[in-house]
Amino acid sequence: MSDSSIRFLLMLGLIGIVSGELSSTFYLTKCPTALLTIKAAVISAVNKEPRMGASLLRLHFHDCFVQASEKTAFPNVNSLRGFDVIDKIKSLVEFLCPGVVSCADIVAVAARDSVVALGGPSWSVQLGRRDSTTASLNIANSDLPGPTLDLNSLITSFSNKGFTSQELVALSGAHTIGKARCKLFRTRIFNESNIDSSFAKSLQGNCPSTGGDDNLSPLDVTTPNTFDNAYFKNLQSNKGLFHSDQELFNGGSTDSQVNTYSTNFATFRTDFANAMIKMGNLNPLTGSNGQIRTDCKKIN
Repeated sequence: MSDSSIRFLLMLGLIGIVSGELSSTFYLTKCPTALLTIKAAVISAVNKEPRMGASLLRLHFHDCFVQASEKTAFPNVNSLRGFDVIDKIKSLVEFLCPGVVSCADIVAVAARDSVVALGGPSWSVQLGRRDSTTASLNIANSDLPGPTLDLNSLITSFSNKGFTSQELVALSGAHTIGKARCKLFRTRIFNESNIDSSFAKSLQGNCPSTGGDDNLSPLDVTTPNTFDNAYFKNLQSNKGLFHSDQELFNGGSTDSQVNTYSTNFATFRTDFANAMIKMGNLNPLTGSNGQIRTDCKKIN
């Protein structure tokens, strides 16, 4: 599921061991204004450019997002955005509380706040992560699920990190916001049969058979800047942008879950929030492991 939040799912679990406990009140005394500072910066960014919310959400799934190796992995290259917002937030919290708030926590909180700003659910972000000092291009290339995966491969990828097929579908709902590069869905719109013909034709105008690799199209053609359940309704109409999107509703085991979310936004909101909480607890660096980066773009 490249160029989306979901493809970064695995990165949170790639590096680090648990050596302490996360807590939603971790900064209550250490840096009491940290969360308000992050929220204000996110709202400002989203108001300027609504799809920035999707960029921040994508970054949340990418625990090592500042490392060049993961940024240049196939599913990520030329796709990640929002670094300037994270850098701005980091500079603000460093001024308030030097050496206290990790980049990993900033990204996690910014992801939640961007979802809320775009009409989605809120959840309690567990805090106290530390930043990694290593990254792996090979692991990123091998473990990040790509946009051409079939349903069985998607289920396996998520299962390997402890997620159920229901959680796979819920987290895929993050595709209700954001955009994707032409290169990642060209094959689908020109060659696949389980795609609405008018939808495919409309995309071909901005994504020709050759050239225009970096031209962007919304992951959710209906309401690209709103966190809602239109993504699932689009799948029911064969309007999934990625092959991997449409695989969630293509006569397989996840069809029923897509049907549920398409008709019950409240259920989707709840399941998405719970899955995000679970994801945030995937093997974070805590205690004395890792570091608190001064600059999110590089290790200290």
